[in-house]
Amino acid sequence: MKIVVIGGTGLIGSKTVARLSKLGHDVLAASPNSGVNTVTGEGLDEALAGAEVVIDLANSPSFEEKAAMDFFEAAGRNLFAAEKKAGVRHHVALSVVGTDRMQAMGYFRAKLLQEEHIQKSGIPFTIVHATQFFEFVGAIAQSATEGSIVRAPTGAFQPIAADNVADAMAKVAVGQPMNSITEIAGPDRGPMNEFIALYLKATNDPRTVTADPTARYFEVEIDDRTLVPDAGAHLGDIRFEDWLKSNSAQQK
Repeated sequence: MKIVVIGGTGLIGSKTVARLSKLGHDVLAASPNSGVNTVTGEGLDEALAGAEVVIDLANSPSFEEKAAMDFFEAAGRNLFAAEKKAGVRHHVALSVVGTDRMQAMGYFRAKLLQEEHIQKSGIPFTIVHATQFFEFVGAIAQSATEGSIVRAPTGAFQPIAADNVADAMAKVAVGQPMNSITEIAGPDRGPMNEFIALYLKATNDPRTVTADPTARYFEVEIDDRTLVPDAGAHLGDIRFEDWLKSNSAQQK
């Protein structure tokens, strides 16, 4: 079937496109670079013509609340209109585990609004809540850095490999709409500071990690519930330490 992947050239998008193409589907990787812009609506009708499934992986280029709100409002409005016109039968979207628990940050208020728009769109949907990607741990460390010290939160953390996220997105896309949220996470759970320390060690980063229960994940105070999924989440099979070893080997 024809599947359109919005944000199909990004980290998760390119991996998802590859998996669906390997399964024999007609997959279109849509992005502004290919003439498809959900914010302006440019190219959407043409891209979605004949599509049965749309996977929305596009993300706001800014974490600032108004910019994120404006992005998700415009993108959702244009995308749902084009999907209804094309007769799309399944809208699949990627969001974040704990979005409803991180409303202290404007970006997550925008993400929650995006989810509400999806649920009210009238188009059958599945929202995939993922934990933070392994590939994002470096940015988390950077956000918590003061000089040569990383003041890292100690709340529970259960990140997932981008490859496992793409596996899940492809599986959901070829399945029936759930009209609900499903959660995915990595196989390992522990304090965030321990994951950051492992990452810095594997990348030969000289910064020192200090475990700080009061430190924030960007603007959000976290505890052992904030960032982790409920029981019954689908777990990826790539372990963080194995991913670190593999990436270190590839960089040599």
